[in-house]
Amino acid sequence: MERRSTGWGSGLLGVAIFSGSLPATRVAVAGFSPLFLTSARAVIAAALGALLLGAFRARRPGKADLVSLLVVALGVVLGFPLLTALALQHVTSAHSIVFIGLLPLSTALFGVLRGGERPKSAFWLFSTLGAACVAGFALGQGGSGSGTGDLLMLAAILVCGLGYAEGAVLSRRLGGWQVISWALLLALPAMLALALATWPDALPPASAPAWLGLAYVAVFSMLIGFVFWYRGLALGGIAGVGQLQLLQPFLGLALAAALLGEPVAWTMVAATSLVVACVAGAKRYA
Repeated sequence: MERRSTGWGSGLLGVAIFSGSLPATRVAVAGFSPLFLTSARAVIAAALGALLLGAFRARRPGKADLVSLLVVALGVVLGFPLLTALALQHVTSAHSIVFIGLLPLSTALFGVLRGGERPKSAFWLFSTLGAACVAGFALGQGGSGSGTGDLLMLAAILVCGLGYAEGAVLSRRLGGWQVISWALLLALPAMLALALATWPDALPPASAPAWLGLAYVAVFSMLIGFVFWYRGLALGGIAGVGQLQLLQPFLGLALAAALLGEPVAWTMVAATSLVVACVAGAKRYA
C-alpha cells in the first residue's frame, strides 16, 4: 500500500510539472518556431541527461532494453511533441484538449498490453467518464477542428500512451531518470539535425521571456517531470496513475491564469471537480 501511495504522489508531482508546459510553450513560441522549440528542448534535455548518466555512472542498458528505449524516444521525445506541434497548425489549443483527455485511456490500454495490468471493470467506467469530462469541457470552449489536425492529435495520443507505458515497464529495471536520459540520447541525432535545420535567423534577446519558456520545457517538461512520472507509473501502476493526466489540462489552465492573467471560468472549476472525482474512482478500482 505504501509503495502504491508513493507512486501516486510521484505521479501527481510529475503531472504538476507537465502542467507548466502549456504556459511555458505559449511564452516560448513568441520567440521560437514550434519545430525549433520541439527539437531544441530535446537537445538541451539530452545534454543534461548525459551529464546525469556520467555523474552517477549509470549502467548501460542491455541489448534487450534498446528496443523499449527506442519506443520511448519515438513516443515521448520525438513523436508527441512533433505531432502536437504540427496538429496545432490546423486546430486550436482548446480543441486539442479533447484529445489530451484521451491520453489516460491510451496509457491504460498500453499498460494492459505492455505492462500486463488488469484493472477492474469499474476502473474503465471512471476512466471513460473522466475523459468525457475533459473532452466536454474542451468542446465547450469553442475549439474548432479539422480532419488533418484531428488525425495528427490522435496519432500523438497513441504514441505518447505507448511511450509512457513502455517507459514505466522499463523503469522497474533501470529507474525512471535513467530511462528518460537514455531515451533522450537515442533521439539526440535526429533532434539535433532538426534543431539545426530550423535554426531561427534571429534569436530573441537574452532577456526575453521566450528563453525562460524554452528553459522550462527543456529542463522540467522534457527531463525532471519524466523522472517523477515514470517512477509514479512504475510504483503505483500504469493504468491507475495514468489517470492523473486528466488533471493536466486544468492545472495548465490554472497556471496560465496565475502567470499570464487568463480568466478562469466557473465551467473550469466544475469540470475539474468532476475529473477529480473520476480520478479518485479510478484509483480505487485500478
